Amino acid sequence: MTTARDIMTPDATCVRWNETILDAAKKMTELGVGALPICGPDERLKGMLTDRDIVVKVLGEGKDPASCQAGDLAQGEVITIGADDDVTEILRTMSEHKVRRLPVIDGHTLVGIVAQADVARAVPDPQVGDLLESLSSD
Repeated sequence: MTTARDIMTPDATCVRWNETILDAAKKMTELGVGALPICGPDERLKGMLTDRDIVVKVLGEGKDPASCQAGDLAQGEVITIGADDDVTEILRTMSEHKVRRLPVIDGHTLVGIVAQADVARAVPDPQVGDLLESLSSD
């Protein structure tokens, strides 16, 4: 059984709740990623920040990325996957919530990220096709 722990990118770098969007964008650039988990002062996951969030919710609304904080963009329930959950659960969660990246948690600790590409490398083609179709549909 392949688990999230088996296919995730480990050691996910967080953007802190109180870091600016500008700092987050620089961190994304340095790491070559399009999303970062937002972690609070208690080290718990508070949300995900994507490059699209920065463009649409900050730049597109004329806000200053040097004064907006990452925590301002953390909204609602954070969709996660357990480190020991299997690929079937990953596929179900991504499809159900229409997300391309899932923070992987062990207890309350963030241990990695599973991206759509990680799943594509780990599962048979028909399942990946179903996931892509699900994520692309309204």
